[in-house]
Amino acid sequence: KGRGGKTVTTISGVPVPPEELGKLSTALKRACGAGGAVKDGVIEVQGDHCDAAINLLKTKGFTVKRAGG
Repeated sequence: KGRGGKTVTTISGVPVPPEELGKLSTALKRACGAGGAVKDGVIEVQGDHCDAAINLLKTKGFTVKRAGG
């Protein structure tokens, strides 16, 4: 979707206020060692970092459901 064929890990549906979403995004990007952004309430992390993102979200107490491939 407009990313030029690059792989991106997206995290959506996180039940936190918008200002906390930025902090969570920063933590995810640091854990994955990658860049990214928050767009329309969806965290995007550059690259395929599903496992690292799932592990970090679980340690922060979120219920995680993997979608897609």
